[in-house]
Amino acid sequence: MEQTGEGLRRRRRRRRRLKMHYRILLGVLICLTLIALFRRILPRKTEKGPEAVEAFAAVEELTVEEPVVEEKTAFGLKAGPDTLRLDEEVQSEFALIADAETGEIIAEKHAGEKMYPASMTKVLTLLVASEHMSETSGTFTMTREIADYCFTNECSVVGYVVGETVPIEELFYGCILCSGADASLALAQLSAGSHEVFVEWMNAKAEELGLSDVAHFTNCVGVFDETHCCTVEDMALILRAALENPHCRTVLSTPIFMSVPTEQHPDGQALSNWFVRRIQTQDTGAASPLCGKTGYVPQSGNCAVSYAESASGHGYLCVTGKSASSWQTVYDHALLYRDYIKNN
Repeated sequence: MEQTGEGLRRRRRRRRRLKMHYRILLGVLICLTLIALFRRILPRKTEKGPEAVEAFAAVEELTVEEPVVEEKTAFGLKAGPDTLRLDEEVQSEFALIADAETGEIIAEKHAGEKMYPASMTKVLTLLVASEHMSETSGTFTMTREIADYCFTNECSVVGYVVGETVPIEELFYGCILCSGADASLALAQLSAGSHEVFVEWMNAKAEELGLSDVAHFTNCVGVFDETHCCTVEDMALILRAALENPHCRTVLSTPIFMSVPTEQHPDGQALSNWFVRRIQTQDTGAASPLCGKTGYVPQSGNCAVSYAESASGHGYLCVTGKSASSWQTVYDHALLYRDYIKNN
């Protein structure tokens, strides 16, 4: 009996194991079958029609498409059939007068040829510094390094003394009104941390403005360098860009600015835009000169870039280069405004 009972129990255990194995095998077969069916059905669902595929693709594109940024076209100057070619009537070797609103060149003389901008460069310095400095309420203490650079390169200066502390805002006026290399280099140091980096910013701005391939700057002052050059067209575009900046326009349009008294200059200094004050005494016809910046190195001769408006507020740009004297530069600008600007 015991053997019979034990054998029965063994048979029952074997049957249970067989049932369990069968269920496991059946489950595996069912899973494999479902997987195969799923793989066959899924492509059919995604291929129900071209419309569905296109809609899916469109949604997918929308999720990854980056926003389209509209590129701003740089303002350019252009000569037309009515552009006049200047000759002996303007004594400067390079000359240009253009409509600041339309970009039309009214009259020109070697406008697209290489010239050296000298201190007209400081208009670009003003613009780049203004764009990169969000805070101008602090002060700057003049350094020995800047003073030595100005002395070595025989630069025009405001006259800041090493150790003299002045308001940052004053430096902008010193850069333009009295063509101060000391103020210009201070602005470069403050905004970029170094003169070298600032010059990189200047050339990047020149590219942004769409200047000619001739345009290239090696310093923020206008010290002569064979590769520090541009055209009078380029200078007109730089001034126009600066005038679009409210801060630059204010500086460029200021005839005289009194500096803050310091220990070294207890009465302050009168920073004066010689060119603007002189040309406003000349007969400029229908045009009223509002701002300007001169330059001089032996290789550039006397040069200047200026801006004037008619009675209606229509703007004009004027640039001359390689004149025999600073006063001749004034006379040439006055003549260009007087003879080539209509009363509009």
